[in-house]
Amino acid sequence: MCVLGRRPYCDAVTTQMIILNGGSSSGKSGIVRCLQAVLPDPWLAFGVDSLVDAMPARMQTSDEGINFSADGRVIVGPGFRALDAAWIEGIVAMARAGAGVIVDDVFLGGAASQQRWQKALGGLDVLWVGVRCESAVAAGREIARGDRIRGMAAAQADVVHQGVIYDLEVDTTHTESMVCARTVAAHVS
Repeated sequence: MCVLGRRPYCDAVTTQMIILNGGSSSGKSGIVRCLQAVLPDPWLAFGVDSLVDAMPARMQTSDEGINFSADGRVIVGPGFRALDAAWIEGIVAMARAGAGVIVDDVFLGGAASQQRWQKALGGLDVLWVGVRCESAVAAGREIARGDRIRGMAAAQADVVHQGVIYDLEVDTTHTESMVCARTVAAHVS
């Protein structure tokens, strides 16, 4: 077990954050749980779903906040963007304070979403991970989950990756979460 360094648990310059981006039902959350199990030091995990759940109910169905259309599209308003910016800054502050942080996000704006994170990160060592999954497989998972609007997985499968630059990509179409997590963990310094 490490005791010194940028994180209180590590003795060398280390990855401070792992940011996973992928569409709905692509397998990000499963990879995050597996990463927490395989990484030798404790890592905190935060997902965009937690941000949405933390918002007041009135913002989860308004033009100000976030709207989920019947066809699975997600539309965010200025209130959501303001809360998202604060959420990003808060998560980055935890990493700066020494916690290893894993983020499960959905870059609805593609490269622009990544740029919002990059603006806040300034100097942190981040591993950018793209989580891909064939649209039909993600749609099947979406139906099995029962907590997503049908069509969300298909609508997000490609758009979330447009213009985004990754250090590593994994594909959960035919690969289990634990295998993907071990692949990611091998790239954590």
